[in-house]
Amino acid sequence: MTVQLYDTKTQTLRDFVPLDPGNVTIYVCGPTVQSGPHIGHLRGALSFDILRRWLTHRHGRVTFVRNVTDIDDKVLANATHGEPWWALAYRMELEFTRAYSAIGILPPTYEPRATASIPQMQELIARLVDAGHAYPAASTGSGAETGSAGDVYFDVRSWADYGSLTRQSLDAMEPAADADPRGKRDPRDFALWKGAKAEEPTSATWDSPWGPGRPGWHIECSAMSRRYLGSEFDIHGGGLDLRFPHHENELAQSTAAGDGFARYWVHNGLVTVGAQKMSKSLFNFILAEDVLRERDPLVVRYALAAAHYRSSLDITTTTFDEAEAAVDRIRTFLERAVRALRGADDVRVTATVPTAFAAALDDDLGVPQALAVLHETVREGNTALDAGDRDGALRAFADVAVMTGVLGIDPLDPHWRSTDASDQTRALDALVQTMIAQRADARAAKDWAAADRIRDAIAAAGIALEDGPDGTHWSVADTPRSAESN
Repeated sequence: MTVQLYDTKTQTLRDFVPLDPGNVTIYVCGPTVQSGPHIGHLRGALSFDILRRWLTHRHGRVTFVRNVTDIDDKVLANATHGEPWWALAYRMELEFTRAYSAIGILPPTYEPRATASIPQMQELIARLVDAGHAYPAASTGSGAETGSAGDVYFDVRSWADYGSLTRQSLDAMEPAADADPRGKRDPRDFALWKGAKAEEPTSATWDSPWGPGRPGWHIECSAMSRRYLGSEFDIHGGGLDLRFPHHENELAQSTAAGDGFARYWVHNGLVTVGAQKMSKSLFNFILAEDVLRERDPLVVRYALAAAHYRSSLDITTTTFDEAEAAVDRIRTFLERAVRALRGADDVRVTATVPTAFAAALDDDLGVPQALAVLHETVREGNTALDAGDRDGALRAFADVAVMTGVLGIDPLDPHWRSTDASDQTRALDALVQTMIAQRADARAAKDWAAADRIRDAIAAAGIALEDGPDGTHWSVADTPRSAESN
């Protein structure tokens, strides 16, 4: 079955046909690193991580580019005398990287910083000026009163297709508030290059044919996508809030310069709190570090992936509790299967993705439907284990293992085991194993009272025991271990 994706430019579900079937190319707008990530950032990055994993499964190779905007008005505004803009940007970039890694988001093939592609941005601006689609602004003052010296703007009225991504009439659009309007021919013209300002640090200034300055926000992604993926590539992704003006402006300037640019536009829905968009400007955001401090990163990944990527995800008090229960069901089955099915791990290598699961992901990345297939398979696997149906349990184990692997939510993956947690588990395991052995000795001696006291003491500590033909197993905080009965 062909993968279908909802293209926000055509507003239709389209068959995905890559330029090169053996190498899918994706560009995703990454963070502007003026401050640390909130869970809305994680949700967006995770949506494209799952898309990337699925297209890798279908096509074998994906070249995935996610940029870092490390020079921007907001970055400069948040810098201090003690921490210059470039140091702030790097520190925040590391915070994003840690948060992405914590929830299992794969690192990009390339992760360019905007400041490393200034020559490519200037080359693109020059092409637009030469083609008559951009113009250097005339100075409107002198000395400290100069309002637009060095600025270069995109002339929106010179490009008939401007507004095609969001299907807006130019005259109905709001003025672009990204630069001093005094040098603009039309208030909707947007900045490609921003002339140096006296109040900004000289370290944030580069020489250019139009005078010293720095790039506008929109030109950065057009230049970086072209540099790393070519003049035309398969998918451009980002949050729904980036469609206008950012992606609209990217599309206009790249196509006006003669590039084919993105063939499909894919946008993820936003995270809301109380049905209101999560935003740093609204001060209603939940920091990623706070969530990851309080919750298992695997649970966070599951919670943020469970809704369809194009839908809004409203965070409530039960969001992560429900995800934790779902992850527990998957983990418990896999660990039961590993204990009961000797050599079951070998099945992972040869397992194929179940047809219903694949159909769900082929249909515009239907993760909710794919998870329904996963949990039904978990239920069937538990039923098979209870009935002693080894073949049925083995099939279910293989299917669950491959499905969780595709989605990046396999609880048995070493990624989800922190060193500290492993050390603590080993210490606890030694204590519980001793008590299990004492209980086994008491039962062998038919001292049922002593055996019951030991079991009660273990249960009071929040540890569950499961007696089976191959021994007694314990579990706590979803980290089962086994011990052979004596």
